[in-house]
Amino acid sequence: MGLDFDPGTASWSYSGFNAFRERLAKEINMNLRSMKGFGGSIKFSKFNDPIIPLLDHSDCDGHLTVKECEQVAPRLIELVKDWPDGHDRREAIKLANDMLFCVKKKQKLIFC
Repeated sequence: MGLDFDPGTASWSYSGFNAFRERLAKEINMNLRSMKGFGGSIKFSKFNDPIIPLLDHSDCDGHLTVKECEQVAPRLIELVKDWPDGHDRREAIKLANDMLFCVKKKQKLIFC
């Protein structure tokens, strides 16, 4: 059991997705565990980065809008471009491509 996206090809276990987002947060000098909703008290609005809609999101339901997908996809690619090849990098690229597909089709990306 894990996290999938509709439409989409990217997939993580829930714990893997949490670790992935912690890794992304570090890329923008954020400690995800210090953020509201992740055990801390810092509001995401303190940060101005296009990746925020992905970081400040439930890991088991909900969706990203077309506008959010359009914003997040290029930033996601940028943040993982220098990561070593591995599951997180490969799935992040798939997720970014899934988001770009959603933009093209004008549909939301559903977390399921």
